[in-house]
Amino acid sequence: MTYDVFLSFRGEDTRFNFTDHLHSNLTRKGIRTFIDDGLKRGEEISPALLRAIEESKISIIVFSKNYASSKWCLDELVKILESKETREQIVWPVFYKVNPSDVRHQRGSFGQALADYECKFKDDMEKVQRWRRTLTEAANLSGWCFMNGHESKFIDNIVEEISLQVLNHAYLNVAKYPVGIKSRVREIDKLLGVGGNDVRMVGIWGTGGIGKTTIAKAVYNPSPICLKVAVF
Repeated sequence: MTYDVFLSFRGEDTRFNFTDHLHSNLTRKGIRTFIDDGLKRGEEISPALLRAIEESKISIIVFSKNYASSKWCLDELVKILESKETREQIVWPVFYKVNPSDVRHQRGSFGQALADYECKFKDDMEKVQRWRRTLTEAANLSGWCFMNGHESKFIDNIVEEISLQVLNHAYLNVAKYPVGIKSRVREIDKLLGVGGNDVRMVGIWGTGGIGKTTIAKAVYNPSPICLKVAVF
């Protein structure tokens, strides 16, 4: 993973307040966080942004009043939930001064934005329906809701939860296209006795360049057990 966290947000709502503070707190913790630089955007989401989403372990979606009024934000959201399904990315919504029910059922400012899109995209209603389904799915995920109160404390809670996911188990970079690795990982898992309570040592031996380190990294990454890896 290139990034620990990808931040999806509506710039005009939270760029210079909530999201900026969240980003600063994450980076101070040593958490690699992607945030859009705010440059002028085109009509379509850029390939670089798509890669940033794909290469992030966690996506944080900051739902704010005008989030759905940005076609770009909605396209980001579609890609994020695709990564959740295909790459097992962790996705957490933050409902910043909006009711989760309004996002889930597209009411209020979210309903108005989608109604406007239905008029604009009369020849591509499937796009609008996809956005609706995605908003509903994202709003059904567990996350955080902030309406009023101490914003700094709220941000601290989010950063603490992310830290537990990121800093306690650093993921190791495996080959970009690890073809056929899953079956080998399963074999190593059997030898390690994953799920048991005993301590085991497994040595991976072979000539250089055949993929010993790649397999060891792949075994380590999703492991719920205490695992130390040494490859010779």
